[in-house]
Amino acid sequence: MAGTDPRNETPGAARGAGGATPPRRYGLADLQVHTSAGDGMMDARTIFDYVEHETELDIIAVTDHDDIGGALAAREIHARGSYCFELMTGIELTTRSGHLLALDVDSPLRPLRPLDETVGEIHRLGGIAVVPHPFSYLTRSIGERALRRLLATGAPELRPDGIELASGSLAARVTERKARRLNRESFRLPETGGSDAHFLPEVGRAATLFLGSTIAELRSALAAGETEGRLLAPVPLSAIGWRTLARQQVRGLSVTPRRILGPPLSRARGRLRSIGMPTGGGAR
Repeated sequence: MAGTDPRNETPGAARGAGGATPPRRYGLADLQVHTSAGDGMMDARTIFDYVEHETELDIIAVTDHDDIGGALAAREIHARGSYCFELMTGIELTTRSGHLLALDVDSPLRPLRPLDETVGEIHRLGGIAVVPHPFSYLTRSIGERALRRLLATGAPELRPDGIELASGSLAARVTERKARRLNRESFRLPETGGSDAHFLPEVGRAATLFLGSTIAELRSALAAGETEGRLLAPVPLSAIGWRTLARQQVRGLSVTPRRILGPPLSRARGRLRSIGMPTGGGAR
């Protein structure tokens, strides 16, 4: 990436008096990347090669919609390689209030549950809960009222670990100013950044700046509120192409609903079989 290396800059929350920057090493983590196991347009190996040779990322999170399978498969590929960055497994879950990132988890999580139950379950699994593209009206997002209700419980186990204030997606950018203002004035959640990449050139274009370079150090920085979401370089649509964008939209309309509705439909078919009712195909 062109320009000043953001790893030489200190997150705003960690700057000392007068803006002095301590001589420490700051890392970059892209906390939202989608693969072709979900509705992304590139496989994990292609993403890893791109991250290794074309970005300055220290961590990436694979977060396919409502399914951990893509992240687990990516972990196997990452383990067989000799990459200089760490991989965080995760899911972009659909809750009843909107999307929620479950990071650093390796177990399935059921979609379409209440927001508070989902955050609590992520924490019980030892994961990190982050609100992506907050308040956006262009995609399924957690709204201001839902987030206020969640925070009003005062329960530590129900408090999100971060809010995405830098994103490569247009859906997030339309409400980013509002999200930053409300977080500064009211929510005071740690900042994160993620590209929400569905196309290879988007990977790493938005990231979380933190002290250190490892997942353990990222966790510590989030807990201390010393992270910053950075939009490094948005990708113009011309770099992706309208045809590729259209193919991805069609893919998203087929993959995501199947992930959400498939398990409930399978359970319903199983219950019907157990009571001897036909599950389809008509009379014979």
